[in-house]
Amino acid sequence: IANAWDYHTYEGRDRVKRFLTNQLPKFSPSTLKLREDLVELQTPFEDLVWTQGYFTFDTTVGHASGIFRLVPLANGSWKGHMVFTNLEDLRGFPEKIRPSSNPEEIHGKSAEARKREQEHLDEEPSVIVVGGGQSGLDAAARLKALDVNVLIIERNERIGDNWRNRYAALCLRDPVWYDHTPYSPFPPNWPIYTPALKLADWLESYAHVFELKVWTSTRVVTVEPGTKGRKWSVKVVRGDGRGRVFEVNHVVFALGISSDTVRMLNVPCREEFTGQVLHSSKHKGATDHLGKKVVVVTSVNKTLVRTTHDICSDYADHGVDVTMVQRSSTYVMSTRNGMPILLALYSENGPPTDFADRINLSFPNAIIKLLHQRRTKVIAEADKDILDGLRRVGFKLNMGEDGSGAFQLALKRLGGYYIDDGASQKIIDGSIKLKADGHISRFTPTGLLSEDGSTLDADIVVSATGYGDTREAYLQLLPTDLHNAVQPIWGMNEEGELNSASREIGGHGPDADKVAGLWPLMGNLAMCRFFSKHVALQIKAYEEGIFGVQY
Repeated sequence: IANAWDYHTYEGRDRVKRFLTNQLPKFSPSTLKLREDLVELQTPFEDLVWTQGYFTFDTTVGHASGIFRLVPLANGSWKGHMVFTNLEDLRGFPEKIRPSSNPEEIHGKSAEARKREQEHLDEEPSVIVVGGGQSGLDAAARLKALDVNVLIIERNERIGDNWRNRYAALCLRDPVWYDHTPYSPFPPNWPIYTPALKLADWLESYAHVFELKVWTSTRVVTVEPGTKGRKWSVKVVRGDGRGRVFEVNHVVFALGISSDTVRMLNVPCREEFTGQVLHSSKHKGATDHLGKKVVVVTSVNKTLVRTTHDICSDYADHGVDVTMVQRSSTYVMSTRNGMPILLALYSENGPPTDFADRINLSFPNAIIKLLHQRRTKVIAEADKDILDGLRRVGFKLNMGEDGSGAFQLALKRLGGYYIDDGASQKIIDGSIKLKADGHISRFTPTGLLSEDGSTLDADIVVSATGYGDTREAYLQLLPTDLHNAVQPIWGMNEEGELNSASREIGGHGPDADKVAGLWPLMGNLAMCRFFSKHVALQIKAYEEGIFGVQY
């Protein structure tokens, strides 16, 4: 957004020239400085080499950074291959992240003022953030640092409940160095892979430490066009039944990567089944079903396969008779072998997280796909024993889209892959039974019948079949006459950028103006850490009247 007020990827001389011709006069880049200490020759593969450099520059509206890569030609010269630019700050509006020097705090006079601020008794917020998970907290922290008045609305009783209330075995698959929160990294004794309950407590403490204004046990009922000189009217209902309507210019939807609408296993004759059918979101722990026969059914191509494997692994660990029904092929890589290759930048001895973020995101997604095709082969070779074992017992595997592993699957489908931390071996050993041949035909009184005539007896059928589309959660809050203006949220556009995540939900659609000021923010902790700043910078630019025309 440094030169366009939007996220773009341009490939080819003509498109790049057209963009620069149009935008450079508007942003007038100046004071370009090369960081000579950060220029480096890199050889990610034996037949692949480039020179990478980092630079800073100023524009008419802000301070920015850039990363470039030069590749060698056969004649001995070097050619520009990639250039990435990133808006770091707005001119005249630096982030306020230094220690407070408010004298009232020295004398303990801030408690009452803090309470009035928390309740917004004297001033309306400029921004409502819907949701208090990592994306909502990151957005609020970034906005507060830019001196934007922001209130988080969280429906759960406590911050962190979106992690706390999930199944007990849940643990992040990303290493701690990839997951740091803005302004406050995890402490040095933090586990490499964070348990969900520990993350929940961290998020709750994060809200307290940064004194973010949060209304818990509160629901957003509607988000409608404003009537009092501001863009949006947000109606909320608190846990005690009190209602309030806020008039704001911006709403950040921090609702996660899917809607609340659960997708249940959709096969006939469910009423005949005498056991229990539950969605994976209702699974809390294997101890609820000790001594039972459990069948866990995946969706076709969509679900976050991690949930299926984690649930099955939890049952197996507790001695429960569990069978996984695999209905489509899956990409599998191990945490041990895959993560050090895919997230090599994020390690104990790696560069600072902010710098690693910029390097990581400086590669266009089309280039990342090509690199991941190579890395996927390297990972598969390292995981050979596990993958061969899975094939031997009939588990259906793939190598991801065009052999690119989990990367495209995550950005396009939010599923279809499993980052293995032990469940695969249990499938191989048979402690997790596998049914991977024959589609499910119907329920029977005692379980499930497949099209090949085989049956699965079950007391419990867990439907690990995912959730509705991300966009549904937005439509539930907006009036119907605005639904067509909401563009796809997740997934990739023709440039290889995410559709509307971290940009206004109208995108470049014909009715974008109707939903201006509505922002989605979602993703894992790393994505939220990086893109929360860009959402905040854009909102601040709007509030200060310096936001230009999107290219």
